[in-house]
Amino acid sequence: MKNKKGITILGSTGSIGVSTLDVLSRHKDSYEIIALTANSNAEKMLQQCLQYQPLYAVMVDEQAAEKLSNALKNKTSETIVLSGAKSLENVSQLEQVDFVMAAIVGAAGLLPNLAAAKAGKRILLANKESLVMSGKLFMDAIHNNGATLLPIDSEHNAIFQCMPISGQQGVQQILLTASGGPFRTRDINSLHEITPEQAIAHPNWEMGKKISVDSATMMNKGLEVIEACWLFDIASDRIQVVIHPQSTIHSMVSYNDGSVLAQLGNPDMRTPIAYGLGWPERINSGVKPLDLFKTARLDFEKADFNRFPCLRLAFDAHQAGGNATIALNAANEIAVGAFLNKQLRFTDIPTVIEHALEKTTSGTPETIDEILIQDNESRKQAKLWMLEH
Repeated sequence: MKNKKGITILGSTGSIGVSTLDVLSRHKDSYEIIALTANSNAEKMLQQCLQYQPLYAVMVDEQAAEKLSNALKNKTSETIVLSGAKSLENVSQLEQVDFVMAAIVGAAGLLPNLAAAKAGKRILLANKESLVMSGKLFMDAIHNNGATLLPIDSEHNAIFQCMPISGQQGVQQILLTASGGPFRTRDINSLHEITPEQAIAHPNWEMGKKISVDSATMMNKGLEVIEACWLFDIASDRIQVVIHPQSTIHSMVSYNDGSVLAQLGNPDMRTPIAYGLGWPERINSGVKPLDLFKTARLDFEKADFNRFPCLRLAFDAHQAGGNATIALNAANEIAVGAFLNKQLRFTDIPTVIEHALEKTTSGTPETIDEILIQDNESRKQAKLWMLEH
């Protein structure tokens, strides 16, 4: 047992969590699952507990935790059920945990991810909001506590693989690819008619509803631009978003000698997950090798800010600084949630975000409390706009 790496999966019932468990199941002699966490999906967590036998299962929702606990009493399981958001932080800091898969969507992932950083863990980051919200604070926690940060988003993982071993020797530009989502070629004058069902139908990737909507608005790419700035210590004007509909090239790095290095693969999150788990070695992910003859062609387009105003807002927010990126993320979460509940039109999402940004004062928070205060205020502003309109 002592040779196994212990892992906590934050968000185990989501798409990244499920893919992580699939990769881990191929390497049972190398990893031990210490904790699985979810918000409220007790049924899926029950299945995972019975299959993977974690030491701990955390349900943020207390009623879901009680439901899971009662269900496990009738099963042959020794899993300890915990509840509440604070428990997410606790299982991210456990001594027997070596790796933390940070796969909680949105701002909810910030505090447990920060706890893992302060505990010096290897963090496999699939939660871009942690860096969008806390930037310097999060990176300082990584460096000051001997933690290791490995990006799991397919684009940032690709960039990581294409960057120099250390520093930015010869790096001219990062080329961040985007599929363009399901409405890349749709008549721009009909975007207001888009339904949630249409927005979550991503052409290439299997993702959760919130991330699928973000992909459709290109806010997902905007958040990734901000994340890349922090991960690779690079200015946003050295990052170019490239629409690549096939999602075969996951991102590229351009060098000053004219070289462009690219990482290619099938659109399957198990590849970057396996890379993060095995790094610096490579382990089997279960993903089939890329068939270049079947792929046949690779297309590239410039990102249109008129079609994707959320992308422009993300660049503007990063230029404005810390409070603005917090507001960007907070307002987007509120707007996307309202859209999914059919309380807001698709084209109103950037309008809500822009309103929140206009109400945000300049500056960069220096503590986690200041970050959370700004996050809360921006959510209020987004809700206020929707009430007034």
